[in-house]
Amino acid sequence: MEKILQTADAALRTLFADHRSARPTPHSAPGVSELTAEERKLSAGFMRVNHVGEVCAQALYTAQAAMTRNAALRGQLEAAAREETDHLAWTRQRLDALGSRPSLLNPLWYAGAFALGLVAGRISDRVSLGFVAETEDQVSEHLGKHLKQLPANDLASRAVVAQMKFDEEEHANEARRAGGIELPGPVKALMRGAARVMTTTAHHI
Repeated sequence: MEKILQTADAALRTLFADHRSARPTPHSAPGVSELTAEERKLSAGFMRVNHVGEVCAQALYTAQAAMTRNAALRGQLEAAAREETDHLAWTRQRLDALGSRPSLLNPLWYAGAFALGLVAGRISDRVSLGFVAETEDQVSEHLGKHLKQLPANDLASRAVVAQMKFDEEEHANEARRAGGIELPGPVKALMRGAARVMTTTAHHI
C-alpha cells in the first residue's frame, strides 16, 4: 500500500505540481533580438515535446524504481528522476516565457510510459537498465535534432536543450555501467515508432 501511495504521489506531482529545479536554469548570452511570432510558435512546439519527454522520464523512473528489489539501483533511478525534475522545471519555464502551454495529453503520456517501465522492471534489472539506456539515447538524438531546428536567435531554449542533452547522455552511460543490456533491434524500432507518434502529436496538442 505504501508503494502504491508513493507512486500515485509521484504521478500527481509530475503532472500537476509547480516544479522547482535544484540547479540554476541554463543561461545564454544576453543581447539576443526578440523572436518573431512564428519563431516563438516553433520554439514552443519543440519545448512542449521536450516537456512531454520529461513527463515520460518521470513515469519510467518511478515505475522502474518501484519494481526493483535492488536498493542501489532504486537509489540510482530515484537520483536520475530528481535530475529530470530540473528538466521539467526548465522546459515549463521556457513554455511560459514563450506564451505557450504543456501538452494537453500529459496524463496519457505518463500512463503509457509508466506501463512500459513496469514491464521492463518486471523482466529484470538488466533489462530495465537497458531500457533506460536506449530511451536516453533516443531522447538525446531528438534533442540534437531540436538544436539544429530551433530558431538561431532563441539562445535561451538552446541553452536548456544543450544541458538536457548532456544530462541524458550521462544517464544512458550510467545505465550501461550499471549492467544494462543492449535491447533487441525490433524493441528499439518499436520504441522509435512510439516516440515518433508522441513527438508529432505533442508538438501541436
